[in-house]
Amino acid sequence: MAASTATTRRQFLTLLGLSTVVVSCGTAASGAASGKGQTRTLRYQGWAGQVTLPELAENLGYLEDVKLEWVGNTISGPQDIQSAATGQIDFGGAFNGAVVKLAANKAPVKAVISYYGSDKHAYSGYYVLKDSPIRSARDLIGKKVGMNTLGAHAEAMLDIYLERGGLSRADISKVEPLVVPPVNTEQSLRQKQIDVAVLGGVLRDKALATGGIRPLFTDFELLGAFSAGTYVMTDRFLQQNPDTARTFVTAVGKAIEWARSTPREEVIARMTDIVNKRGRNEDTAPLKYWRSYGVAETAGRITGKELQLWIDWLSERGDIDKGQVELSDLYTNEFNTAGS
Repeated sequence: MAASTATTRRQFLTLLGLSTVVVSCGTAASGAASGKGQTRTLRYQGWAGQVTLPELAENLGYLEDVKLEWVGNTISGPQDIQSAATGQIDFGGAFNGAVVKLAANKAPVKAVISYYGSDKHAYSGYYVLKDSPIRSARDLIGKKVGMNTLGAHAEAMLDIYLERGGLSRADISKVEPLVVPPVNTEQSLRQKQIDVAVLGGVLRDKALATGGIRPLFTDFELLGAFSAGTYVMTDRFLQQNPDTARTFVTAVGKAIEWARSTPREEVIARMTDIVNKRGRNEDTAPLKYWRSYGVAETAGRITGKELQLWIDWLSERGDIDKGQVELSDLYTNEFNTAGS
């Protein structure tokens, strides 16, 4: 397994160029229990200052006797699902294009539920300073765009925007995406260390409330409402721990619907309480800007279209071969009984 962790961050973040060592390690999901016993503890990575759907589900009691074991935070979806594929954690979530790329490299994982997306409340915006001369895709040539990670949702949306703006591949290569930790992205824009800041969720709304910035475009404007990312588990984990997987996936589905149907103020109050009680020295102030998880389908069920979009996109880019990934192999709703 040491060989997999030696894979450099940069290599992995070029849309998950996984080595054969990483893929082979993915067959040994260390969290799975042997024999008849099924693990009831799920290791995972969190996000600083945010409440993930599994964390919300646990707080609501939906996980029943399944416990979450926090092993640290991440700022990268691709890194998160790599950790799941290699068995360092038991589930991970990322942008669906990264999930497709992971599967294309024959990592034995399956998407089990959607957990975030874009709608009129939950979206990623690409922001510039109000007095910035940047007004179009062509204005981005030679400019720096700050985002949480490379090779994931933010870079894909930027690529689509530039292509629709008529830029050639050569011109697109002159636009520089840079990794900036989400909590520092707004400050980096205001200090003019970057020209464009990708901001979403509470960090976006906090920055907008401060003022002095304007959107260049948003992913919601590009693609409308859509589920953008899924949680994945290894095939081995699902085979060895089907009941645990069902409890987990169903609980996340219930949490999606709870957040959708509960008054916003109540959701924010519960999230704030969760963050305060877990004692990770986090700022809860941005939580007041929370609006939605943005999941398009009821209980996060996967339709396939949200993955097919990225199979087509990656094929057109030449990142995967046509026919390399079968949609039916990518996901399952078998473990999602929320609402049924």
